[in-house]
Amino acid sequence: MALPDRLRDDAAALQPELVRLRRDLHRHPEIGLDLPRTQRAVLDELAGLGLEITLGRSLTSVTAVLRGAGGPAVLLRADMDALPITETTGLDYASQVDGAMHACGHDLHTAMLVGAARLLSQHRDQLAGDVVFMFQPGEEGWNGAGRMIAEGVLDAAGPRVSSAYGMHVRSYGWPSGRFGSRPGTLMAATADLKVTVRGTGAHASMPHLGRDPVTVAAEIVTSLQTLVTRRFDVFDPVVVTVGSIHAGNKANIIPDTAEIDATVRTFSATNQERLRAEITRLCEHIAAAHGLTAEVAYVDGYPVTVNDEQRYEFARSVVSDVVGADRFEAMRFPVSAAEDFAEVLDQVPGCYLMLGASGAEDPAQGAVNHSPRAVFDDAVLADGALVHAELVGPVVEWAVDASW
Repeated sequence: MALPDRLRDDAAALQPELVRLRRDLHRHPEIGLDLPRTQRAVLDELAGLGLEITLGRSLTSVTAVLRGAGGPAVLLRADMDALPITETTGLDYASQVDGAMHACGHDLHTAMLVGAARLLSQHRDQLAGDVVFMFQPGEEGWNGAGRMIAEGVLDAAGPRVSSAYGMHVRSYGWPSGRFGSRPGTLMAATADLKVTVRGTGAHASMPHLGRDPVTVAAEIVTSLQTLVTRRFDVFDPVVVTVGSIHAGNKANIIPDTAEIDATVRTFSATNQERLRAEITRLCEHIAAAHGLTAEVAYVDGYPVTVNDEQRYEFARSVVSDVVGADRFEAMRFPVSAAEDFAEVLDQVPGCYLMLGASGAEDPAQGAVNHSPRAVFDDAVLADGALVHAELVGPVVEWAVDASW
């Protein structure tokens, strides 16, 4: 691909504006599905670009369609929501909202996609197809992607989009500006597990007169880890992490119940279904063995994020041509975090990319995404916008085969 110098120059020229937008979003984070200020900021940035804009009905999403020559449409997505975290970075543009922070970099995602919309709008006469820009609230556990799909984002251009691409920044591990991905499974499926062990309360000095749910809950926690290592193939891994245990309120009282809350991660649909059955059986049988009962609530979250192999190869070639092959990392292993862009990739072939954006002097020591100390590097914004724009593919003067 011979990338036009003017597109690269246009992206570089946008950098100050993208930094301004990103830092404004960072100062004013919003959580969940209702992001009115963020939505307004995006709409202001897209004004005058000649886009067909639709607002969400059940969430404050923005869907913007850029019309090209009427060929296959491509979707580009950015999530916009923040996390319920109190920021401790000390940055001069730190969050001004108590208990909310862009600790996962969605402010960068939004700014980069705005940049891509500007770049592609400037060259719309060369587009062989349409582009759908998906600005999505509610990624952090709210399934905003699923809601936008239900409201028609995949069909916003008319015919269903032929490909979909997204990107996620990392505040740790990789040097700033390094892109990466892998074909096939990229990120895990997630589920929430809640187990309520029901026993019979009694005086703690006479445990034989009751049915102690605390000891049974402790056995379940340990046995869940044994289940992971002894019932599942290490080459198709699962993760079960108990994050909360609660029982009773005084040392000398055996309570009636004990509650366990855990997160579950799997990397294949087969294990996703199997683990539900295995965990339910394990918890119920351990409780029954001690004369107690266990109620198991297993709630599926996001599915496995799976990259289409052809779109992955295309995305890899785009990054190599745009910023250099030395800045693309073919990831050996999936990531155990989950992502609701998986809902899009369940219906449309595409590819999700990672982008190193650590603001730490040593990325290996950088605070991880979701940390109140996570710092991201604004220097990646122009290149992120440029790669987003090139992922559209069917741009007459410099595209690879867009017949996918």
